[in-house]
Amino acid sequence: MDNNTVITKFKIEAMASRHLDEMVKIHIAAFPDFFLSFLGTRFLKTFYMSFVNADNGIALVALDQNGHVIGGVAGPITPANYFKKLLIKRWWVFCYSSVNAVIKKPAIAIRLFQAVFYRGEVSSSQRNLALLSSIAVAPETQGMGIGRALILKWLDHAKTANVEGAFLTTDAIDNNTVNAFYVNLGWRLESQYTTRQGRKMNRYVFNFKQGKDNDFKTLF
Repeated sequence: MDNNTVITKFKIEAMASRHLDEMVKIHIAAFPDFFLSFLGTRFLKTFYMSFVNADNGIALVALDQNGHVIGGVAGPITPANYFKKLLIKRWWVFCYSSVNAVIKKPAIAIRLFQAVFYRGEVSSSQRNLALLSSIAVAPETQGMGIGRALILKWLDHAKTANVEGAFLTTDAIDNNTVNAFYVNLGWRLESQYTTRQGRKMNRYVFNFKQGKDNDFKTLF
């Protein structure tokens, strides 16, 4: 896609297997220096495929007028059950998918599943929450409302799943634009924590009972 392309119209639909190659490219382009990108295309494809195949997952993509993926969002409705079952049933797939990254840097083996599946615990009074695990938009289309539309549509799906709300985590340091983005969408900073690698994270919660009515209006 040309970097000067302006997206004036797009649609959002369920993520499917045919979208995965483009989704992985977008993820790596949006987060080139992040850990999941380091794990490689095979791992990322396996990661997103897990949400496509799961009854407990919500995975959506934004498509431009030509049907090309320009962004995507994914996450489980009940994170604890989702990741526990995934590790039991599919651990060998994730191990195989990450083998090249582990060979390049053996020290990451212990961190691998912690980084992918741990998102910090919410308070005991807020256990019934979906988890927004990943949101990525093609860099050349950022600022066009695609990320906002994807998150609101994802929340719309989660709202029908008998959960009280949703939570997500993002970097607390040198990440002002992203943090402001979530706050403007109605997410509330619930707490902060530090990862085992010393990374300071913000944990945000979106409560459906407190969310504004217009948070879930169709945007197109």
